[in-house]
Amino acid sequence: MTTIHENKGIFIYMQVIIKRTTAEIADLVSEKFVSLLEKKPKAVLGLATGSTPIATYEALINKIKAKNLPLEDVKTFNLDEYVGLEKEKYSYRTFMEENLFSPLGISSSQVHFPSEKTLSAYDEQIAAYGGIDLQILGIGSNGHIAFNEPGTPFESKTHVVKLEESTRDDNARFFDTPEEVPTHAVTMGLATILQAKEIVLIATGTNKQEAVRQMLSGVNSLNCPASILNQHPHVTVYLDEEAAGKLY
Repeated sequence: MTTIHENKGIFIYMQVIIKRTTAEIADLVSEKFVSLLEKKPKAVLGLATGSTPIATYEALINKIKAKNLPLEDVKTFNLDEYVGLEKEKYSYRTFMEENLFSPLGISSSQVHFPSEKTLSAYDEQIAAYGGIDLQILGIGSNGHIAFNEPGTPFESKTHVVKLEESTRDDNARFFDTPEEVPTHAVTMGLATILQAKEIVLIATGTNKQEAVRQMLSGVNSLNCPASILNQHPHVTVYLDEEAAGKLY
């Protein structure tokens, strides 16, 4: 299906692909990354963490190894990082090292993470490499993308954010105890994300139904940060049947 919205006189087409399984979604999204890397060995990749992209990263690792694609010129920029956990076992840097970088031999000099100490520099680094070619996103149950919680200004650049309790609850499964979940994170802003040349968003599970419905409603609302994607000309949304449950 395709959703069509008008933005300042320009019609935006957001393609929505609904699949039965996570594996099917992972195959399609990983193929997008492989296709980009085959065409552009110096591609700049925008990466996400959490449970949503794990299957995609597994499929991507297998395909890159099967094709023996060179990655020494690739640059990566992650969406976000917890404040105070940059080098600890719960950090997103550690997550990416375990789930993508180490299996593919991507070196530390190729990867970038936002830091509370160098906020504006992160946007400048992305621009210096020519911008992100392909950005992968998940969506929170409250409609956040990256760690941009409801109420985040659409014009936001990389910034520090206080995490909502619902977000901390959602992420508690990655920690030994709920108390260990950080209260703050540093994240790409909504305007930063929107500058990516192409965006793919993955949503699975019934707990994402309302956020997906609001995102695809065509109404740009601060209450659903993901709705800013209606302003981007090249977005593909991948849903399983559960996440798409409120679209019928």
